[in-house]
Amino acid sequence: MLAVFTQDDYELIDFGAGRRLERFRGVYVDRPCPVAEGLERAVPTAWDRADLRYERAGSGRGEWRQRKRLPDDWMIRHGSIQLALQPTPLGQIGVFPEQAENWDWIEVQVRRAGRPLKVLNLFGYTGGATLAAAGAGAEVVHVDAAKPVVAWARRNAALSNLADAPIRWIVEDAAKFAERELRRGNHYDAVILDPPSYGHGPQGEAWKIERHLDDLLARCGVLTAGRTAFLLLTCHSPSVQPDGLRTSLARHFDGLPGGAVRVRPLSLRTADRRKLPSGLAASWPK
Repeated sequence: MLAVFTQDDYELIDFGAGRRLERFRGVYVDRPCPVAEGLERAVPTAWDRADLRYERAGSGRGEWRQRKRLPDDWMIRHGSIQLALQPTPLGQIGVFPEQAENWDWIEVQVRRAGRPLKVLNLFGYTGGATLAAAGAGAEVVHVDAAKPVVAWARRNAALSNLADAPIRWIVEDAAKFAERELRRGNHYDAVILDPPSYGHGPQGEAWKIERHLDDLLARCGVLTAGRTAFLLLTCHSPSVQPDGLRTSLARHFDGLPGGAVRVRPLSLRTADRRKLPSGLAASWPK
């Protein structure tokens, strides 16, 4: 599947030479894209339109070069979900467009369950998945290690008319929170995870996906034991392969034989139908 936005909200214009050019609500954004290394750009003249260009520095952070004033209400919409946009020091702007298809899938799973669901969203970022689940009627616990990002997600809930939805907003390291929930005896009906390749919790807790993901999935499997309605794990790390994701989910979640877990590529597509690989999604049910 490919992520879908209205053309007014989002378009992947071109990619190549290690960068991607996108349009978010009339603002053209040029930023690094490792999977586009070694690829040739299809529309070289389009890159002159960039209103924002991100240049990465050696420290991992970088600098935005801005050619015009950004709209005060710069945001993107997908269905009933509205997300505020702004450039961040790490080169992000508040949305991963390839996740849109997953938001639709989450909404379907919540509505299909036929019972109230309690959903745990780990590494929740600015809340797209949280708002999809809450908008469909689920109770959601949204966890992210960055306090400003959680505040951003709460603002997005208000923009999406979900300020009063049953969402708990938690600033915490994902692994630590899952461990605490186990000790408290809490349970969930579904888990959503979008872990980074590496990162740090609010107290400096180190996260490396190759080292820590399997343990986190084991905890999530216990948290949902006997009541799992759905699972969704998305990943953008080249070191994580489809078979590994499928095996880990099947091992840690009861009643999920390997063949029951679907692993699919996430992609974005230009108007001329060129696909930009954008990670993997592992989900159950198919």
